Amino acid sequence: MKVILATNNSHKVKEIREILGKALGETLTLEEAGVHADPEENGATFEENALIKAREICRLTSLPALSDDSGLCVDALDGAPGVRSARYSGGGSEENIALLLENLRKAEERGERDRTAHFSCAVALVFPDGREITAEGRTYGYITDRPMGESGFGYDPVFFSTELGKTFAQADEEEKNSVSHRGRALRALEEKL
Repeated sequence: MKVILATNNSHKVKEIREILGKALGETLTLEEAGVHADPEENGATFEENALIKAREICRLTSLPALSDDSGLCVDALDGAPGVRSARYSGGGSEENIALLLENLRKAEERGERDRTAHFSCAVALVFPDGREITAEGRTYGYITDRPMGESGFGYDPVFFSTELGKTFAQADEEEKNSVSHRGRALRALEEKL
């Protein structure tokens, strides 16, 4: 079976391929499939956004499409950045981290000391015959006061995994994938298949 990975994020492609291996057969990136699309993620939940992307890519290619949507949810910020994690600051990862840390500082000034957070991921596999399979995964930790580590991407340098005892950016790929939200969601999807 050929499955299109409905993302333009090379980091996500790498993680998905490492976690799933050949469980879904051959996986193709949008570029490898010759698809130039970036569906608007306007859903209210991670699952809605994953389904939006997978449905659109499946429609364009007539092949099964796998998509994920994930983000960081910080308790002191009422779940923000949430589904807007990638677009939180309007800039890139460094700007997103800077805004997150600034907003946490402001929350602390108001007396909110809780830095607990979780990463959440929803994956969706959509088939041309209309079947849709979704799964979710979470991993818990807290936000550090400064970035630590050189690996990973996105918020990994400030997300301290309580399971690993280090930030995701301090963990190697195998460690991170063993407890990550994306790893858990993809393994749950694989079980449903």
